[in-house]
Parts: sequence; C-alpha cells; structure tokens
Amino acid sequence: MTMRPRTPKTRWVLPSAVIILTGCFSLGRNPPPVHYFVLGGVRQAQVRTVSRPSIAVGVRRLQLARYLETPFIAVRQGAQRITFSQYHRWGEDLGGGINRAVAGYLAARAPFAGLDVAPWPLGTNHDYLIQLDVLSFEGSAPEDPSAQQGEAHVQAMWEIIRQQDGEVVGQGTTDFRTRWTVGDYAGLVALLDAGLDALATDVATGLAKIDGER
Repeated sequence: MTMRPRTPKTRWVLPSAVIILTGCFSLGRNPPPVHYFVLGGVRQAQVRTVSRPSIAVGVRRLQLARYLETPFIAVRQGAQRITFSQYHRWGEDLGGGINRAVAGYLAARAPFAGLDVAPWPLGTNHDYLIQLDVLSFEGSAPEDPSAQQGEAHVQAMWEIIRQQDGEVVGQGTTDFRTRWTVGDYAGLVALLDAGLDALATDVATGLAKIDGER
C-alpha cells in the first residue's frame, strides 16, 4: 500500500500568522501630522541704520553647527542632550532659510544699493560681505520632562569683510535668549526668527559704523 506524503502543518500556519499581524497593524492609531516651518515671518518696524544708500552687500553661505544640519527642529535638554522633533521640521534647508531671513531683516533696516544672498552670479561686486557662523539655533528645556518653562536660543558670530581686499573690518557675536513654553514649536520658530531679527540689527549697526568711517 502506497502512503501519500503528509503536508507539513507549518505551511498553513505561517500565512495565517501574517494575516493576523497585518490586522493588528491596521488597528493602530494614525501618527500625528508633520508640521513644516520656514523663517522670515516676523517683521519689526523699519529702522534705518546705514547713513547712505551706497553700500552693496552680499550675505555669504553661512557656517552651521553640525548638529543643526537636519530637517528636524532641535531642542537641547539640560546641558548636553539634544533631541529632535520628528513631527516638527524645517520646510527648507535651515542654513539657506537663516541667510534669507537675515538678508530680509537687513533690507528692512538699510537702504542698500544692492543686497544679495549666496549663491549670486559670477562677477557680482559688493562693497562688503557678511559671513555668519551659527552656533546655536534651538529651544532649550530643563532635564525634568514635566518642566514647562524653557528658552529659545540663537547664538551666532558674524564678520563684515571688505570684498576689495578680503579684510575683516567688523565682527561681533549675537547671543539672543528669550523665554519659551516647552512643546510650543510654532512659538519656538517665531522666537528663533526674532533672534535672527536681532542678529540683523547687530550686523546693520556694524555696517553703519563702517559706513560712517569711510
């Protein structure tokens, strides 16, 4: 008598397991929506700080702290821990957004003969170049996860360079801090934007001093 080979039971168990797991995943809650933000939305009253509309300025590509080279908005917790929000992101390259916003705030403060943001066409001439080195651009919160009070922090070093000979003719550091409610990312972006406005004010003041000495 010939016996038929028996079909292994595991053949039938595995597909059933897949169906059960798929059903479980379908019952999960949808993830929160992702929110995207851009800079340059806060406009202060125009303050003319450059005495003559004869200066042509170029804002060079900035230097950005490596940990900020991400689309996720950063929050520093305590002294050394950096966290990134998966659901709150920059809607553009952060370095390019900072440059664009600073240039916009500069334009609101001074009647420049020309104001360009890198990259500009080859052969474009400027009286002065602005070089930014952004060291901090984030929220800051206590290590205690229940804490609600933190701050927004923008820190950047800046240089004013005479294009004709490459000499640094002005420099400074802007260190902007203001209170922030932890978890309010829309509020954080607005406060960081205000920090860029303060940075532009410092640079415009430096340009005004140089222009007055010419």
